[in-house]
Amino acid sequence: MYSKQDFGEQFRWGVSLAAYQVEGAHEADGRGPSIWDHFSNRKNQIDDGSNGNVACEFYYRYEQDIALTKSLNLSHFRFSISWSRIVPDGIGKINQQGLDYYNRLIDCCLEYGLEPWVTLYHWDLPLALEKQGGWTNRIVVEAFIRFADVCSKSFGDRVKNWIVMNEPFTFTGLGYLTGYYAPGRFGMHNYLPAVHHATLCQAEGARRIRRNLPDAFIGTSISCSYVAPSSHHPAQKAAARRVDALLNRLHIEPLLGMGYPIRELPVLEKIEKYFHPYDDELIKFKFDFIGLQNYFSLVAYNNPLIPYLHAFVVPFRKLNRPLTANGWEVFPEGMYRILKQFSEYPIKEFIVTENGAAFHDYLEGNRIHDKRRMQYIQSYLAEVLKAKEEGMNIGGYFIWTLMDNFEWRAGFRSRFGIVYTDFLKQTRIIKDSGLWVRDFLK
Repeated sequence: MYSKQDFGEQFRWGVSLAAYQVEGAHEADGRGPSIWDHFSNRKNQIDDGSNGNVACEFYYRYEQDIALTKSLNLSHFRFSISWSRIVPDGIGKINQQGLDYYNRLIDCCLEYGLEPWVTLYHWDLPLALEKQGGWTNRIVVEAFIRFADVCSKSFGDRVKNWIVMNEPFTFTGLGYLTGYYAPGRFGMHNYLPAVHHATLCQAEGARRIRRNLPDAFIGTSISCSYVAPSSHHPAQKAAARRVDALLNRLHIEPLLGMGYPIRELPVLEKIEKYFHPYDDELIKFKFDFIGLQNYFSLVAYNNPLIPYLHAFVVPFRKLNRPLTANGWEVFPEGMYRILKQFSEYPIKEFIVTENGAAFHDYLEGNRIHDKRRMQYIQSYLAEVLKAKEEGMNIGGYFIWTLMDNFEWRAGFRSRFGIVYTDFLKQTRIIKDSGLWVRDFLK
């Protein structure tokens, strides 16, 4: 077994959480509605019929949750800013009460000795912008630049670490291609402009932060999954390359000046109709780090019936691997493989900005014996260390997540926290996995 010291003195240990999933207070202090407010309050959209209106009441309970984080010996605290709490209609008047809240939150982090990491966008687009087309309308780029400007100027005197976006593939693919996530739109005509505008915003948002804060540590977080072919047949290998291009390469390679992976995904040629002059240059940015977020790996196979991609993935239940409560596979080696794959890119530093698992947690007395989550974290961390020891510059590991929260389409049933949340009483109980983290980081 490894120790904390094996990762090095400068290695960052933290937790990640997102505004809509924890804050609640959805109408408090001038906050405007977001696409997730609208989506989760519609009928039959969330598996358990819940919504994020109250969530974990982090808006009111942040100090106790930050104190709880500190008690686990974690030193870095990643949270996102609700865009509609700062700019209620996405592009107009600034809400001072929203700025005041995040100022209090940041100050609280610093008081407890936690280094704040701000994620600008974690999927909660202001509803007013969505009514103008959302990520399909180029107006979102200027709106996002302004949002980045306001946040960096307001918080940059105390916040050094900035993550521009969280998993652009997820909110564009599930939100604008399949309709599974907010705002619930679907079709390639929605997806392609959303992809391009999100990619632009990663670079343009970072540029605005850099202009305002020359010494800031700036990155963006990419969801990634190692993709293996279902066999060594050339058709299956080609299918895996197409899935890899879609899931892993689409939102990182344009930033590096490599363009979109059109060779593997010819449909991306149609994205050029959304280009404006100089976009080839505007989508590039030299980030200080890239955040990699990994939960599972995939096995792909050729399937001509799937439009555009002509490939699909083998269901997790057929892979004969352990499964989490939400049906995702447990395959630690996949973490190592995807880290090594990304190490081929010319990137200064990598940070694992999310990794974790949902399991069925049961309260026994005043304890939650989540042995499987503890083993999950331990085994995935071992693969991070293996990649690091082989020379990959990995500078930190953030657990998803601090406490059970509103887990998007899964509602409150999908528990990822190392701290148990009783959503009715709003009480917190540290799970065995959290106790292991605390002891490991002593």
